[in-house]
Amino acid sequence: QVQLVESGGGLVQPGGSLRLSCAASGFTLSSYVMSWYRQAPGKERELVAAITSSGGSTNYADSVKGRFTISRDNAKNTAYLQMNSLKPEDTAVYYCNAYSGSYYGYDYWGQGTQVTVSS
Repeated sequence: QVQLVESGGGLVQPGGSLRLSCAASGFTLSSYVMSWYRQAPGKERELVAAITSSGGSTNYADSVKGRFTISRDNAKNTAYLQMNSLKPEDTAVYYCNAYSGSYYGYDYWGQGTQVTVSS
């Protein structure tokens, strides 16, 4: 069974850090572009960060550049999002996504993990 399972969310004070993990099962992550999205209450889901299958290239939303780092360990079939200098506006449900590209069209989502930044 194909699954993406996020973990690592929680409550953190402004300025704090969290590391999200996204573990894949039922398929091999190394062929997929991995991305992290987030959705805050009343807002649309937005792309936070993405990383190519090899890990050679990354992309970030302007709002998180310099604070968040996306990475992957294909040997562990896991992707990560290191979040530093967290702000209250980073509060959202964070989702990981695995996309195989348009040729095969496989597109998998995790169930989401809540990140709350508050004092």
